[in-house]
Amino acid sequence: MNMHQTPLSAFHRECHARLVEFAGWELPVIYTSIIEEHNWCRQHAALFDVSHMGRVEFRGPDAGRFLERLNTRNIAAATPGMCRYSHMCQDDGGILDDVIVSKFEDHFLVVCNASNREKLLGWWQQQRSGFDVEITDRTFETAMVAIQGPEALATLGQLLPVPLDDLKRYRFKTGNLMGVEYFFARSGYTGEDGVEIILPANLALMAVRMLVSRAEGLGRPIKPAGLGARDTLRLEAGMPLYGHELTADWDSLTAGQEWAVDLTKDFIGGDVLKRLKAEGLRRKITGFELEGKRIARQGATILKDGQEVGVVTSGTLSPTLNKNIAMGLLTTGLSQPGTAVEVDIRGSKTPAKVVPLPFYKAGK
Repeated sequence: MNMHQTPLSAFHRECHARLVEFAGWELPVIYTSIIEEHNWCRQHAALFDVSHMGRVEFRGPDAGRFLERLNTRNIAAATPGMCRYSHMCQDDGGILDDVIVSKFEDHFLVVCNASNREKLLGWWQQQRSGFDVEITDRTFETAMVAIQGPEALATLGQLLPVPLDDLKRYRFKTGNLMGVEYFFARSGYTGEDGVEIILPANLALMAVRMLVSRAEGLGRPIKPAGLGARDTLRLEAGMPLYGHELTADWDSLTAGQEWAVDLTKDFIGGDVLKRLKAEGLRRKITGFELEGKRIARQGATILKDGQEVGVVTSGTLSPTLNKNIAMGLLTTGLSQPGTAVEVDIRGSKTPAKVVPLPFYKAGK
């Protein structure tokens, strides 16, 4: 199978990364150890190559109206320079993907998951009838990296000629530096502060090498981290992952993402979500702490008094909390914190309790 390589492929090899296939891309899963990379991000600043994620521009007179129709979030209310996390749903309310929509003065940028990019490109074309909108995939002509951690902004402030201290959460700034277009958004997927950067693919390798080298020279190293640490970080922060907490098999409310849904507007799948809200949810994504050392993996059955009441969607040993944590789809009536349940891990019933999400919050 031919895999896409990101513009930072040579950098990953220089750093002795273990590379794996993910959503059709060759990506680093680990450089040193998941725990070491995880802890470095929690304590300092880490660099993640997220170039595999889709980056698609929407232009034209109806671009805003079109995206308002597609998204669960209120896109029309966004002002230029603002990023909004949102879902896109099919007619039955099932989640097609979770996305970040950034509003520029004259167009929009949608960042989507790599595994869903081609599906979404086809779906958008199907939905565009009656809308004057131009859709352009910029994924392969750009690169995207995330610098995450409590020291990220302070370190970048010493390295970059672009001021970031005035950038608010889920806001972005863009411009031209020495002939190079840049995009900095104060967002991320680790539960820490930081930025996500988009730049031309042909300049990404040089830029990242220079950034890492200069950070080292400052005595404030920015170390690379792979998919393994990215997953443990996002899980501690209670952030959903498509194919786990988010899927076409259920809706945004069941996924625990009601904050990303505006039920006062019309969008594809909206009627179903409004009905579910009125009727009440039968199941909901919930957080758990497990006793012992065994990790609950996706698909493990959740039990109450011997009866099946849910299923695990993600689980790991939390490096920060030193606890076994998991998220899962649970019967709503049992989702109150403190509720005792069991998780069937390969035939062994492991005691667990419901806990609030997120498991970890920066600064606390």
